[in-house]
Amino acid sequence: MTYRKKLIEVALPLEAINQESAREKSIRHGHPSTLHLWWARRPLAACRAVLFSSLVDDPSSHPDKFPTEEEQEKERERLFGIIERLVKWDNINNQDVLAEARAEILKSTDGNPPPVYDPFCGGGSIPLEAQRLGLEAHGSDLNPVAVLITKALIEIPPKFKDKPPVNPEAQKKLKTSRWYGAQGLAEDVRYYGKWMRDEAEKQIGHLYPKVKLPQEYGGGEATVIAWLWARTVKCPNPACGCQMPLVRSFKLSTKKGKEAWVKPVVDRSQQPPLVRFEVKTGNGKLPDGSMSRKGATCIGCGLPVSFDHVRSEGKAGRMSSQLMAIVAECKHQRVYVSPHEKHEVLAKSTKPEWEPETDLPEQALGFRVQRYGMTRHSDLFTPRQMVALATLSNLVSQVWELVRRDAVASGMPDTDTPHTTSTNAVAYADAVATYLAMGISRLSDMCNSLCMWENTKTQVRHLFTRQAISMLWDFAEPNVFAEAAGDFGVSLGNLVKALERTPSCGQGFVKQLDATNLSQQTTHLLVSTDPPYYDAVGYADLSDFFYIWLRRSLGKIYPDLFSTVLVPKTQELIANPFRHGSREKAQQFFEEGLGKAFVRMRKVQSPDLPLTVYYAFKQSETDEGEDTNGKYISAIASTGWETMLEALLQANFSITGTWPMRTELGNRMRGQASNALASSIILVCRPRPESAPSTTRRQFLTALKRELPEALKTLQQGNIAPVDLAQASIGPGMAVFSRYAKVLEADGTPMRVRTALQLINQTLDEFLTEQEGEFDADTRWALTWFEQHQFDEGKYGDAETLSKAKNTSVTGLVNSGILNAKGGKVRLLRRNELPDNWTPEQDDRTPNWEVAQHLIWTLDQKGESGASVLLSKLGDRGEVARDLAYRLYSICDRKGWTQEAIAYNSLVISWPEISRLAAEEQKQPTAIQGELLL
Repeated sequence: MTYRKKLIEVALPLEAINQESAREKSIRHGHPSTLHLWWARRPLAACRAVLFSSLVDDPSSHPDKFPTEEEQEKERERLFGIIERLVKWDNINNQDVLAEARAEILKSTDGNPPPVYDPFCGGGSIPLEAQRLGLEAHGSDLNPVAVLITKALIEIPPKFKDKPPVNPEAQKKLKTSRWYGAQGLAEDVRYYGKWMRDEAEKQIGHLYPKVKLPQEYGGGEATVIAWLWARTVKCPNPACGCQMPLVRSFKLSTKKGKEAWVKPVVDRSQQPPLVRFEVKTGNGKLPDGSMSRKGATCIGCGLPVSFDHVRSEGKAGRMSSQLMAIVAECKHQRVYVSPHEKHEVLAKSTKPEWEPETDLPEQALGFRVQRYGMTRHSDLFTPRQMVALATLSNLVSQVWELVRRDAVASGMPDTDTPHTTSTNAVAYADAVATYLAMGISRLSDMCNSLCMWENTKTQVRHLFTRQAISMLWDFAEPNVFAEAAGDFGVSLGNLVKALERTPSCGQGFVKQLDATNLSQQTTHLLVSTDPPYYDAVGYADLSDFFYIWLRRSLGKIYPDLFSTVLVPKTQELIANPFRHGSREKAQQFFEEGLGKAFVRMRKVQSPDLPLTVYYAFKQSETDEGEDTNGKYISAIASTGWETMLEALLQANFSITGTWPMRTELGNRMRGQASNALASSIILVCRPRPESAPSTTRRQFLTALKRELPEALKTLQQGNIAPVDLAQASIGPGMAVFSRYAKVLEADGTPMRVRTALQLINQTLDEFLTEQEGEFDADTRWALTWFEQHQFDEGKYGDAETLSKAKNTSVTGLVNSGILNAKGGKVRLLRRNELPDNWTPEQDDRTPNWEVAQHLIWTLDQKGESGASVLLSKLGDRGEVARDLAYRLYSICDRKGWTQEAIAYNSLVISWPEISRLAAEEQKQPTAIQGELLL
C-alpha cells in the first residue's frame, strides 16, 4: 500500500515540544488538570503536536512541489515554526495560531479532515486538543469518571458556546457584557457554586468553629485553616498502656522566621499516662517523630513498637486520633495554636447521616491502607468531612432546580429533550450541576483523612500526589469554609478557570465503552491513544474514591453512567495480579485485551493516516541463561513494553516512527527520590504490508546493529534524558523488528518480542560502551574504576594495573585533579571535594571526567546560569561531558546507584537551557566591543 508520509514519520521540532510539555506541568490556573484529577494525564502540548503532525504531509510526500532535499528541509522548517507556536501555553487559545494550524491540516487532508478518536480517553487530553485544532473529537473509556471528565471538556462546552449566563446577577448586565466560548457557562458555575457554599455554611458552619487566640497573637478569635491530627494506638507495654500518638513529624512550619513545631508532653500522674501537645514557635529542640520505616516508638515509655502491633490494633478497630495542633489565619499569616478540647470533642461527636459504606478492594494496585483496618470508603474520611461532602452533594439537586428556573426566565426553551442532544433549560441545568458535582468530587481529594500538612508551604496537601492511597499517620483536616486550600469555593474557582479556557468549538462525543468492543460502524478515523500502562496505575480501584461522590450527586442526571455501585472492574485493561490470581494470568489478560483493542483500532483507522500510541512504562527484569546459540547472557527486558508491543504486532502493525516526548518535571514528587521515567514514547504505526518478508535472527541482528546506533545518536543530539534512553531505543529497535512478518530463530521458531527487547538493550549497551573510545585515557580509566568502586577506596596496585591498560598513570590521574592516592589506597574525588576556584583555562590536564563532575557540581550549587558560565569557557569539551553523562547514568542505573544516577540525568535534562545561556554569555564581549566602537 502506498501512502503519503506524514510529518510525524520524518521529523519534529522535538526540543520545543518537550520544553513546553514539561513547562505545562507547573501550570495550574486554567489548565484542564484543575477541572478534575486524573492519573498519568498527557500534556496538551504533546497531544496537539502529535495530532497536527499526524495529519500534515511531510514535504517529501510532494516531490512535485519540493523536488530537492534543500526545498523539503526549508518547508519542514516552516512547518516546525507552526508547531513551535502551536505548542506554547500562551497560545493555547490564540485564534491566529490555531487558524494557521487548521489551514495546514485542511491542505493535507484535501479539505476533509478525519474525526479523531481516543478509545482510552482517560483525562481527555487527546480529544480536547483535537477539538482545539478544529477536528471532530471522539473519546471513549470503560471508566465512568474518565468519561465524565472528557464529557465536561469536549461535549458540554460547545453546546453552550457564546451563551450568556442565566443567573439573575449576570442577567442585569447583559447589555454591557459579551460572553465568548464557555465563559457564560463558567460564570454560572461560579455563581451557583457560591450559593451552594453559602447554603452549606448555613447548615453545617457550626461544625467549623473559630479558635480563640492566645495573647501573644493579640487574643480574640480567628478562622481555622486546618486541624492537625495524630492517629493513636494503645502501647503494648503493660506498665504504660497509653494511647501513643503515631507522628511522622512534629514540624508545623519551616519558613524562616516563622518556625513552629509541636512538643508532646507526657502526664505520668495519670494511669495510663496521658500525652498532650503544646505548640512552640521559634528554633527550639524539635523532637523526633514517633514513626519510622522500622515501626513506632511510644512517646510515653520509649518502647519500640512493631508495625504488626499497629496493624493489629487498626484491624481490631482500636486505632483512634488525637488533635495535635490548630492552624488559623490571623492578620494574613498562619498562626499555630495548641489543641482546644472543645474543638476535639466537636469533631469526634459529629455524626454523619450518610456515609459511603462501599468496600475497598481487599488488595489492589496502589492501596496500602487495608492492613491498618481501613476497609471501607467511609474509613478514608473523618465524620465531619463526610457531613460536609454529603451536604454539598445534597445541594446539587436544589441548584439544578434553581438553574432550570433561571434558564427558563432567561428565554431558554423548557422541554424534556435529553441533555446529550439539547441546549434547552434542562440540558443547561444538567451541565451546571455536572461541574458543581465535579467540584465536590475534586474537593474530596483535599477533604479526607489521608492529607498531609506541608510544613514548607504551610498548607494542606491533597491525597493523590501519587497514584496510590497510602497510609498517613498524622493528617490535616482542612476547613471547607476557610477561603484557603481545602475550601469548596477555592477548589471550585480553579475548576471554573479551566472551564473558561476550553475550546468550546466544533463537536465532541464521548461514551462509556470497552475498547475491546469498539464499533466498526465508523471508519476512516485518526486514532491516537494513551493505553493503560500494564500494572502502573489501578485506575478503576482508585477512581472509586471520586465515583462514590459523583454518583450521589449525578446519579439521576446520568443513570447509565452511574448504574453500578462502584466503577466497573472486570474488563478493566490493566495487569492486576490481585484481580486475576497471578502475574502470569494478569499478563495474559492484558496482552489479549490490548491485542483485541488494537485489532479494532486498525479496522476503524484511516488507511491514509498513521496510528499513534503513547507509552510510558519503566519495569525491567533481568533474564540470565543461555541464548539459542548456547551463549550465556544477562539481558534486560520489560514486561510492560513486551505485552504492549506483542499486542501491536499481533494486530499486524509495524512501527514507522518513535519520539520521546518529555512529560514530567524534574521537581515532581516521584522524580525527586527516584529515576522515574520522565518521557512518554510516542509510537507511530502503520498496518504491516501483507507482503512483508520473514528473516533470520542473524539478519535481524545485522540490521539492528546497522540502524540502531544512528537512531541513538539522533536521540542523544535531541537531548533525550539518560533515564529515558533505554525506553526510547525500543522504538527504532522495534521498527526494525516489526518490518518483518517473522524473525526466525536458529531452530525455526519465531523470535519472541521479549528476546527482541533484550537484543535491543544489548545493542544499546554496546553503543554506549563504544562511545568510551571518544573519551581521553584518564576518563576511560575513571569509568572502569567508577564501575567497580564508585567513590569508595580501592587498592593502589589495582589502580596502577588498570592505568597501564588505559595508557595513563596513577600519578597523572592525581595531578589531573580527579583522584586521591594515600596509604596504598586510591579513590575518585567526590564532587564536593573539587576545588571551588577551578577554571579550565588554568588547567593543563583536563579529563572529560573532570569537566563533567565540575559541570554537575556547579549546576547543583549555582543552577543553570552558573553552569552556563562554566560551559562558555569549556568550548567543545562541554558536549563530550554531556555524552559522558549518558554512559555514567547507564552504569549507575545498572548498579542501582539511584542518587548518583540522578546527577547525570539532571545534567542532560538541563543541557538545552545551559547551552542557551552559555551562547548568550559568549556573545556579551562582542556586544560590548560593538558599543565601544560606536
